[in-house]
Amino acid sequence: MGEVDEVSSAPITPRPPSIAPTPPIISAPPSQYHSPSLSRSPLLYTGDHPEKAAQKTPNKSRTPRFITPLGSPLRKALHLTKLDPQDAWLPITESRNGNAYYAAFHTLCSGIGIQALILPVAFTILGWAWGIICLTLAFIWQLYTLYLLVQLHESTETGIRYSRYMQLATATFGEKMAKFVALFPIAYLSGGTCVALIIIGGSTMKMFFQTVCDACKPDQLTTVEWYLVFTCAAVLLSQLPNLNSIAGVSLIGAITAIGYCTIIWVVSVSHGRLPNVSYNPVRATTDIGRIFDPLNALGIIAFAFRGHNLILEIQATMPSSEKHPSRVTMWKGVRFAYLLIAMCLFPLAIGGYWAYGHLIPANGGMLTALYAFHGKDTARSILGLTSLFVILNAVSSFQIYGMPMFDDMESNYTRRFKKPCPWWLRVIIRAMFGYGCFFVAVAIPFLSSVAGLIGGIALPVTLAYPCFMWLKIKKPKTYSPIWCLNWGLGVLGMSLSSILVAAGVYVVIDTGIHVSFFKPS
Repeated sequence: MGEVDEVSSAPITPRPPSIAPTPPIISAPPSQYHSPSLSRSPLLYTGDHPEKAAQKTPNKSRTPRFITPLGSPLRKALHLTKLDPQDAWLPITESRNGNAYYAAFHTLCSGIGIQALILPVAFTILGWAWGIICLTLAFIWQLYTLYLLVQLHESTETGIRYSRYMQLATATFGEKMAKFVALFPIAYLSGGTCVALIIIGGSTMKMFFQTVCDACKPDQLTTVEWYLVFTCAAVLLSQLPNLNSIAGVSLIGAITAIGYCTIIWVVSVSHGRLPNVSYNPVRATTDIGRIFDPLNALGIIAFAFRGHNLILEIQATMPSSEKHPSRVTMWKGVRFAYLLIAMCLFPLAIGGYWAYGHLIPANGGMLTALYAFHGKDTARSILGLTSLFVILNAVSSFQIYGMPMFDDMESNYTRRFKKPCPWWLRVIIRAMFGYGCFFVAVAIPFLSSVAGLIGGIALPVTLAYPCFMWLKIKKPKTYSPIWCLNWGLGVLGMSLSSILVAAGVYVVIDTGIHVSFFKPS
């Protein structure tokens, strides 16, 4: 019986001349867009094309031809992993020829978001010292949990590859508990991000049009119509078949994210500090406000890091064997990606706070500050290029965050009919998802007002669950340093999530929500 090198997957479980255009609102918690992924739990598979592997050597045995180097010990113990070839029909695991470059592109595109532009807002509350300390600790913390997920993707004990976050959660917490604690956060981290990207991308398209076309009427297209233009572009691009096929799109998204982050902080710093800038931490007037404001600042920092809900999916696009496990290649790509992410986030936070101090707008952060304070003395080409980069990054990020949703919807068809989705059905599914997100963006424009609250619920996906998963699957020695570290970070992450949810509830009650269905600003 010939060997198949692939490790098996886990089972399913116009700008007016004198007025600068208004940039899209990027709100801080509790009115901040938290980056979001509905990972689902489809199916299982050992290789890219099992039918081709079967043609090489006829399989006369009744034992399934899925035993891999990692799965061989199980065969000896008669614990055979069940295979589901349907996994070869799904967008995430349809192609397994990824590499470290693809991993870096996807990680960069999913890891840098518009949320990073409001990092200086956290510094206005925490101040210089605590702001830098908290940002550094949060970066190290989320990088550590990212490392845990990369290591947990494939199990050397069972030969199973957990190709989706929900699969790993199910293997750790059980099916019922996983649905209770992980399904909604993961769904929000995918679908919610796509809705936010339509709002940001459509608003920025309108701003870009006003910036580059002085002679055009700024009201030629309404905000809703710009949302629709962005959605049409995103849906058209979403017809690329699988996660590996959008590597070039992710590369464009990564380059543009680095581009607009760099342009914004360089322009801000080059113009020097604003007059009367103060770096004294802003204090609330009430006792309860003085408690919740620092928590809100921590939430801003925590929510700036995103993409953990996509790491397992990205790693699932790589080949893996006993001699060449995917975690080695994946970690190379992730390290390079996060080096570039750090080179974007820290200058944004530190340079932005130095330039604007307490004057940094709470809604919109660095992007709003750029247009508000330097819109008239900055070249139109620079402003237009910044807006264009934001648009390209948003439409590129839509693809990678929407891919788990496409994967989940197509898995329902493949499970029922035992065959891959025909091309016309795949087109319909992806168009329905895109225009569904458009409908939500138009129907519930005040969704961002509770994004901080929902983001607090989703925070454990990044900071807490990976620690508990490591403890459950790897079973380190009790009271060992690694055991204590993961328990401490896991409990701290859950506690922080609970506190942020309480803070989000308080702020929503205190400030209220302006409910305006089908009236996007």
